Amino acid sequence: MIWGSAGEFLAMGGYAFYVWGSFLVAAACLAVEPLLVGARHRRALQTVRAERMRHEA
Repeated sequence: MIWGSAGEFLAMGGYAFYVWGSFLVAAACLAVEPLLVGARHRRALQTVRAERMRHEA
């Protein structure tokens, strides 16, 4: 597809809502995933520390 202007590019041939909406959802998922992984990692470390303390006591 060849676009003659930036407006035509942004309109995506009439599918702008689907294209840009999909892009935003994917970008949001990529932005949130590291935060969720970090939280799971911290929780796992807390669990291991608690088990170690319980085991040592």
